[in-house]
Amino acid sequence: MPAHSFSTLLFLLTFLATQTSQLPIPYEGYFPRKNLLPPPLRDPLVALIDEKCYTSLIENFNLTDLGCIKYAISKALGFGIVLGGAIVKIPQILTIISSSSAEGLSLAAYYLESLSCVITLVYNYRQGNPFSTYGEVLFLSLQNIAITLLILAYARRQSALVASAVAILLVAKALLSPDIVGPGWMQTLYAATIPINLASKVPQIYTNWSNGSTGKLSAFAVLNYFLGSTARVFTTITELDDPLVLAGNVLASLFNGILAFQLIYYWRKNKGIPPQVIEEVKKAD
Repeated sequence: MPAHSFSTLLFLLTFLATQTSQLPIPYEGYFPRKNLLPPPLRDPLVALIDEKCYTSLIENFNLTDLGCIKYAISKALGFGIVLGGAIVKIPQILTIISSSSAEGLSLAAYYLESLSCVITLVYNYRQGNPFSTYGEVLFLSLQNIAITLLILAYARRQSALVASAVAILLVAKALLSPDIVGPGWMQTLYAATIPINLASKVPQIYTNWSNGSTGKLSAFAVLNYFLGSTARVFTTITELDDPLVLAGNVLASLFNGILAFQLIYYWRKNKGIPPQVIEEVKKAD
């Protein structure tokens, strides 16, 4: 090797050694660690909890960001409630169909609950609220309407069944049109759903009390409805700034709790007693 080349190489090695000796020694956490996910996994999570919280919780794994943790829990609960709402009354519908009877179910309660659900659904839709904060109402509306029509069908009230189906379609069309129901009236109607929602529970609560049992009422539906409405209080506080929605959810949770209590109370009270004996006691009273 020529002398000048050797000298140049020696100079470069000496220079690099001098420079690197002046750099800080890397320690654990010196280099930023990010949990980078592929787009098929990343995009749905960003859509769910937004870019800021995704970066904080997933990429930076910042478990001290309580605001984002609370928001992520709310979103997870919200979509869990939506999923539960999609199936919560299916057992009730199957119970009615399999027994060919809607005994013990209050028609007035389901009329009121169906109306309340439709108004709540349209109000949230027109307000532009996130679907995760009200999506279950879409499925509850459809299921409540189905149960209402089944009650009429098994009571052999065909004319009332047809009239009810037509009325539901007309009401939904009117509510969806701002030209027919303006924003002010829509807010007033939503405020009215709070007492309507409570009133829809009262006939069923009274029916349970007067019968001394919950009849064909689905335990799965009642308990899931109670748990869902209670969790919805948390998601409303976290994601929305709407006192009307919060008040409605708190009261719904309270009255669903009463139905859940009746379900457990009458189940324990009548446990092991043959149905015919219960009927004989009712007749004797």
